Amino acid sequence: MPPKSDSIEGIVLGFVNEERALPHLPRLDFTMSLQQNRPLNSQNVADALQKFNLKKTAVQKALDALADSGQISFKEYGKQKIYIARQDQFHIPNGEELEEMKKTNAKLQEELMDQKKAISEVESEVRGLQSNLTLAEITSKKTKLQSEVQEMEETLNKLRSGVTLVKPEDKEIIENSFSEKVNQWKKRKRMFKELWDNITENSPKDQKEFKEELCLEYDEDVDVNLQPYSDMLASLNKRRKFCR
Repeated sequence: MPPKSDSIEGIVLGFVNEERALPHLPRLDFTMSLQQNRPLNSQNVADALQKFNLKKTAVQKALDALADSGQISFKEYGKQKIYIARQDQFHIPNGEELEEMKKTNAKLQEELMDQKKAISEVESEVRGLQSNLTLAEITSKKTKLQSEVQEMEETLNKLRSGVTLVKPEDKEIIENSFSEKVNQWKKRKRMFKELWDNITENSPKDQKEFKEELCLEYDEDVDVNLQPYSDMLASLNKRRKFCR
């Protein structure tokens, strides 16, 4: 008579056979087993059944009782006993059944691939939808853009009506300041070049290494170019000359 499923022998037998459900107990998750139809010793079983707080001694006793009652098979190798589920309880498929199982497996694999593809397409669509703005965000952005357009139109209308947005005296101050700073830049750049040429003219040192040793940086080293500002100053001077 098989043991009760919630008894120690019932739990051990359920593990060895694995496919048997154990009523009133959580479904076993035996990661060590491959359909559990494999040889086991008492330590294997005790390790797998730790969640039930079963001691190795109790497991050994249950295995021996099950073996003695013929519910599981065992063999002795020296002092060690090896246990295995009774093979006569398992259905061994014949050639035709195996072939049918292969066909079924291939069909299921194909269906699985189709499902994965469908899931991937749905996930891609979801990501696309998530990247779109919500109605509230669209409304907020629309309001902001309308406000910006209105401000631009007001500025444009002022320009069209001939209104001067910058006072002539303010414009002159800005232009004079720009002109002075560019001229100072050009002057100091020229002075440095003359001084540097005199220092390095007869120096045996490599100029690049010497410059790095002195921690000097050219405009080009910091992505600054004087030429565009010189061109702007020339254009400004030309316009001033024309307006006089």
